[in-house]
Amino acid sequence: MALRGAVASDEVAPIEDTSAFVRLLIGSLIPLHVVLAGLTWILHDYFVTLEDEIRYIWPQRSSFSKLIIALLLFDVVQIHVFARPGITSNNLCVAMDTIIRVVGALSLWSLRVYAIYGCSKRVAAINTLLFAGSIAGFLWILVHNNVRRAAVIASAIHLPLPGCPSVHSGIEWSQWVPATAYEGVLFGFALYRTCESAVIARRTGFGGGTGPGLYALLLRDNVLYFLGCSITHIPWFSYAPFHAAVGIMTTRMLISLRKAVDEPASFASTSFTSTSNSSFNSADEVAFRGVALKPKANTSYRSDATRTSTSTSTSAATLVGAERTVPMQFARAPAPVSEWMV
Repeated sequence: MALRGAVASDEVAPIEDTSAFVRLLIGSLIPLHVVLAGLTWILHDYFVTLEDEIRYIWPQRSSFSKLIIALLLFDVVQIHVFARPGITSNNLCVAMDTIIRVVGALSLWSLRVYAIYGCSKRVAAINTLLFAGSIAGFLWILVHNNVRRAAVIASAIHLPLPGCPSVHSGIEWSQWVPATAYEGVLFGFALYRTCESAVIARRTGFGGGTGPGLYALLLRDNVLYFLGCSITHIPWFSYAPFHAAVGIMTTRMLISLRKAVDEPASFASTSFTSTSNSSFNSADEVAFRGVALKPKANTSYRSDATRTSTSTSTSAATLVGAERTVPMQFARAPAPVSEWMV
């Protein structure tokens, strides 16, 4: 998967051609050279996120996210530490290219788009059809290329190269067109939802918390992922940076999600930005902002101000329940989130 030194033709130059061998050798060495950069990137990011990992991940009991982070850290480190030159076989190179490309095509980002659209069946059906079409086109081109790949690399496989030869057939690039088109559709879904959410937040005045809500976090990460891949071409850097980028982005995503759930400010922001799906109306908002609601420790917050008035004084309960508003002279700052949010 090297970017340079590849011989982009269906035929490999004869062994006697020294320049062709040098190009193949350089192309095979590039993945090994960038391993050090990938390992440095991983270690740097690990120490940068170590404080958040200790605070939000380590205190958890055995959970799926905790296991995934541990496996990701082990996997990306061992990939870079134990990378070494090796002489491969024809069958191994053909099989490896197929497996890596199929796994890379099975993207989970369609599930995140499904989540940010509220598990919409219509969006799920559209994405399923497009995903199946992209995979079908991808596999057809992949099989067509791999049938010829064994013959393409046959004259170079026995050369003393540290890895598979960087020889590509003439239309090998086209196998990524269906997957790229599908990623573009997913990006359009995420971008539309992000713009829609921003417009709603601007009109309603919500979303002004100190931290991003969980929903806003999903939208932001979707857009950043697609923009990052489009601008930097990370999947094409080579094996080491590709695995490093996937490991770092997934680890940061899990830590960010846990942080959004655990931090009260983020949780409160998430609650208010999703008021369109709740019974918390404008009158309730006035009542909440006017009177400090302080329920008992075992009483959960309810959107109906009449029911929550059981934890306030009788006069305040009558005022909130009957008039649904509060005179300015009785207005006080709302109670801290920790006092009413269970």
